[in-house]
Amino acid sequence: MKNDAKPTANRDEIFNQKREPGSFSFNEEVAAVFPDMIERSVPGYDFCLKTISGTAKHLVQANSRIYDLGCSLGSITMAIRSGVIAAGLADQNVIIHAIDSSEPMIRRAAEHIAAFRPDVDISLHCEDITQTLIHDASLVVLAYTLQFIKPEERLALIKKIHDGLKPQGGFILIEKTHEPDPKMQAYLTELHHEFKRINGYSELEIAQKRQALENVLITEPENNHVQRLRQGGFTNISLVAKHYNFSAWLAIRD
Repeated sequence: MKNDAKPTANRDEIFNQKREPGSFSFNEEVAAVFPDMIERSVPGYDFCLKTISGTAKHLVQANSRIYDLGCSLGSITMAIRSGVIAAGLADQNVIIHAIDSSEPMIRRAAEHIAAFRPDVDISLHCEDITQTLIHDASLVVLAYTLQFIKPEERLALIKKIHDGLKPQGGFILIEKTHEPDPKMQAYLTELHHEFKRINGYSELEIAQKRQALENVLITEPENNHVQRLRQGGFTNISLVAKHYNFSAWLAIRD
């Protein structure tokens, strides 16, 4: 997948000045710098895009739907599209549904995707993914999104995804997690902060963003996610990537 399939954006300087405490939200301010924010904040992001594209190439079926739940500006949607094209399925009645609850994100995603004449049918929806109907799916991607859903609503969403998949359909889940052991978690947090420092974030930016995400982004240990996948109906589950506290699983419906 070429890098030019990613949207362009301004440099993320949202937290480089002292701000009044407040919760993080996917508003216009964040949407304007989101690609830079992700590149400089999320270890392994490019690898996960390539994993998504490769999974789409091997698992997407003709006459099926694909769902990108929490699509933000469309980078993952475009990675899926790349895999569909590589599989020779662009004209085989495959449609990608890209869904996000943020209107600024969806608007910018639409502009970005349209600029590439994507060659695959892509439909964008501004809605709550917990309300999205999923059916006839050969691939569902839920990347960096479940962590923003209320914990008590997560199992129902996973069950809905499982039940909406065709046999042998794939589900990619990517989440920020935390370690049950506080000492090990402290090490991984410091490694993540060092990753941000290397990418140009200051101590003020790191501290203020962490405070803004508190009680908004709610992480869980990896084992919680695996247990929930099994409760949701999946039996074929594999951890396919881990970069510090960012974990990615592939689950396939029987």
